[in-house]
Amino acid sequence: MKILCWNTDDAVWTHWNQIVNTNVDLFRVKSGEEVRRSLQSLSTDFHYCFIYLADDGFAKNVEDVVALRAEFPHQKVIVFPNQSSQAAALRLFSVGVSGQCAPYIGEEQLSLVLSVVDSGEIWGGKAFIQQLISQSAVNAVYESELEGLSDRELSVTQLVAQGLSNRDIANEMGITERTVKAHLTSIFKKTNTKDRLALALLAQNQ
Repeated sequence: MKILCWNTDDAVWTHWNQIVNTNVDLFRVKSGEEVRRSLQSLSTDFHYCFIYLADDGFAKNVEDVVALRAEFPHQKVIVFPNQSSQAAALRLFSVGVSGQCAPYIGEEQLSLVLSVVDSGEIWGGKAFIQQLISQSAVNAVYESELEGLSDRELSVTQLVAQGLSNRDIANEMGITERTVKAHLTSIFKKTNTKDRLALALLAQNQ
């Protein structure tokens, strides 16, 4: 079994090599572009794509995974965030990520995760399940936070939730990137969100 690993941390990479079964081959890349080239290659079929989410630029890393899922919807992706974020977990699972694990997961635990994912289920962990249970209680709040947006701002919000960049949103709506940025500034203020990740999560709950 071959697993493509987008991993920028040497210590985590060493750990992964120590816990996988002997019949597993790990292939390391360090950028999103390398991931795309590897997945586009017809010569190698990867059963999984493991993605380490570093603290630095965490929100952007999450959105990079969202974009990757949109481009390769049939690829099984398991993320290994270096920080606990229920917002990020909800965002990633909403676009079809198969699992979320700690970067220094144990050997037996990883085998269990892969078994669950292979059966067609998702692996989120106890904290994520608890978050899902409580999510219904805040849906009304989410709805009220989007009520103040204009039609244009709602359109921008929906496209952000789909993982589009400012340039893609501008092309889709026939406006300039500067106008997109202006809309986002207004949207963040009206919805009390601080970044694209938080906004995308808000939109996903509609």
